Amino acid sequence: MDTIELIRRSQQGDKEARDKVITDNIGLVWSIVRRFMCRGHEPEDLFQIGSIGLIKAIDKFDMSYDVKFSTYAVPMIMGEIKRFLRDDGVIKVSRSMKETAGKIRITREKLSNLYGREPTLEEISAELNLAKEEVVMALESGAEVESLYKTIYQGDGNAIYLIDKLEQTNDENENMIDKLALRETIASLDEKDQELIRLRYFMNRTQTDIAKELGISQVQVSRLEKKILLKMREKMM
Repeated sequence: MDTIELIRRSQQGDKEARDKVITDNIGLVWSIVRRFMCRGHEPEDLFQIGSIGLIKAIDKFDMSYDVKFSTYAVPMIMGEIKRFLRDDGVIKVSRSMKETAGKIRITREKLSNLYGREPTLEEISAELNLAKEEVVMALESGAEVESLYKTIYQGDGNAIYLIDKLEQTNDENENMIDKLALRETIASLDEKDQELIRLRYFMNRTQTDIAKELGISQVQVSRLEKKILLKMREKMM
C-alpha cells in the first residue's frame, strides 16, 4: 500500500495505517534531529518533538497536493523542533528575518484583497523581489507553519517551494534539509556578509571583481570570505 493511501486511511481513523506512516518516516525525523544536535537537549527529546511535527503533517496533508509527502513533512517537522528550541531560548530569530516576515504578512494581505483569494508563493516572491526559499524561511521562522502551507499549496503543485529544484533521488530528503539549513544560515548573516556570499557563490564572481565592487582589496575579500564561511560552518554544526 502506498503512502498516500495509508495517509488517507489514517485521516479516516485507521490507527494501523497511521502507525505505518510514522514507522516509514522515522528515518526522516532522525535526519532532521541531527541538524539540531549539541543544542543542550537530548536527541531522544528532539526526536519526540519532531515526531509531533510528523503526526501533524500526516493529519494535515491534503491528497490534492501534487507533492511527495516527505516534501510536505520536512518543514513541518523542522518547524516543530525549532519552535520548541525557540521557546526554550535556544534559537534566536534574526531581526532581518523578522522584518522580512512582517513585510510578507503585509504583502499577503494586500494581494489577498487585490485578487480576492490567497496569493501564491510565486506572487508574494515577485511582489517583494525575494527568492521563494527566502519567503518560506521567513514565514517558518515566525512559527507560522499552518499559514505557511495555506499560502504555498494551491492544489496544482506549482507553489511547492524547492520541489522543482530537487532531483528525485534517494538523497532527496537530505538535499532538502541541507538547502533549508543553508538558507537559514545565510539569512542569519548581516547584510554585508550576505551580499559577499551572494556575489561569490550565487553569481560566481571572482574575489577580484568583488573587491572592485566593494571598494576593498582582494586580500580583504579573501579574509572576509574565510571568516564568513567559518561563521556559517559553526552555525550549521
